Amino acid sequence: MSGWFALLLLVAATLALLWLLKLRGSTLTIAAATLLFGAAGYALQGSPTLRASPRTTADEPAPPNLSGARHAFFGTFTPAERWLILADSYARSGDTMEAAQVIQSAIRAHPEDPELWTGFGNALVDHSDMLTPAARVAFDRAIALAADTPGPRFFLGLALIRSGDRAGAVEQWRTILATAPPEASWRPMVEAGIALATPGSA
Repeated sequence: MSGWFALLLLVAATLALLWLLKLRGSTLTIAAATLLFGAAGYALQGSPTLRASPRTTADEPAPPNLSGARHAFFGTFTPAERWLILADSYARSGDTMEAAQVIQSAIRAHPEDPELWTGFGNALVDHSDMLTPAARVAFDRAIALAADTPGPRFFLGLALIRSGDRAGAVEQWRTILATAPPEASWRPMVEAGIALATPGSA
């Protein structure tokens, strides 16, 4: 996992946690600005192009935990949640293939659920550590099922970042903001992602 992706994920996860703790409005915006200030300092002084953690053939890092961001965009008590929690448990133990298969089984039973399709895309990215054609199909299906829902595009952006396509991620996130209500609770998370991913913004 690259340093840029880890940095972005850390900011997103922190904002998601603050959202779950009921921070809203100007308080959440100030928190986002503070996180961005710290992230900009790291980008200037640190080494965000390096991998986020040591990696050896004997000890592969666990996939990033996206549950906090997922809850911010889709909610906590959803029909897909029990399947995604099970998939998360497999991913944390290193069995990313089983995690993807769990969600694929859920999709067979609930083929019109955009949260499941988004989770399937995330799981496929976890398994390959990049955005594969199959993962892109899953994200595109989620977007088609819920065109007005920002979640699928946000996670597609994370997958693009993970694959080194920062410009593609920014394009997805700007599409979200083009129609986002000013008071949307997840808006600071998307704005933070754009600020961190935009080349030359740090």
